[in-house]
Amino acid sequence: MKSGFVALIGRPNVGKSTLMNTLIGQKIAITSNKPQTTRNRIQTVFTDERGQIVFLDTPGIHKAKNKLGEYMVKVSTRTLRDVDMVLWLVEPSTFIGEGDEHIFEILSSVNIPVILAINKMDSLKQKEDMLEVIAKYSSRMKFAEVVPVSALKGTNTDKLLDIIFKYLSEGPMYYDEDTVTDQPIKQIAAELIREKALRFLQEEIPHGIAVEIDTFNYRDSGDMVDIEAAIVCEKDSHKGIIIGKGGSMLKRIGTAARKDIEGLLESRVNLKLWVKVRPKWRDSDVQMKNFGYNPKDL
Repeated sequence: MKSGFVALIGRPNVGKSTLMNTLIGQKIAITSNKPQTTRNRIQTVFTDERGQIVFLDTPGIHKAKNKLGEYMVKVSTRTLRDVDMVLWLVEPSTFIGEGDEHIFEILSSVNIPVILAINKMDSLKQKEDMLEVIAKYSSRMKFAEVVPVSALKGTNTDKLLDIIFKYLSEGPMYYDEDTVTDQPIKQIAAELIREKALRFLQEEIPHGIAVEIDTFNYRDSGDMVDIEAAIVCEKDSHKGIIIGKGGSMLKRIGTAARKDIEGLLESRVNLKLWVKVRPKWRDSDVQMKNFGYNPKDL
């Protein structure tokens, strides 16, 4: 049996969470088309007859603009000290921007195998285009392997798992074989609500929202879960947008989130949402701790 910890890193919005969900075959990490969707380190587990891979999905590495941003970058860089392998996800472009340059710099001091996964391979029309991308990145650093994949369509993801196991050492099972994540159910539910808010709200609002679960109770009958949660924003003007005309936006967010949470819990869910305003919570250590961000990384 082989086992090990694999950090999944990359710039914001390159598809890290989508790839991790695809690899483990279950939706744990939220996804959206907005940068900085993942804020915390999310740990998931893949187990089969070959052994066990513990994936650590990290926030996108970016230039921080507030304490929350600084926290996210610290989480990503600290993770590299705790793993056996790095899986770096990039987009299929020969242009290497500031974000990837920064990652090259970080990885220059890493002494563990680094696998480069080039995502969105289906967006390239010709094989030669992919070869150019591979050549560009490989000229800058020696990778253990380079694998084109499509996280969304699942293309080459089985091959990627084969390669990861190839570079892992023999080791113990860190989790039971039916474990898929170490994340508390309440935290996953809160993130699913935030995902829907990210999806439906305007561009300037999502970075300033968080979700806190106030009530999470299983009814005695066992067929219903009552959840009360608050979407927290930084400005009064944002509160009105989140609620929407006649409560329409809040209802839209709640309806979509409830369906995903019911799939997660395999139970009916009674979800009630409201909105709170907490100015500049992203620059408050106390508020960030209240939302579950690890104090060790602040």
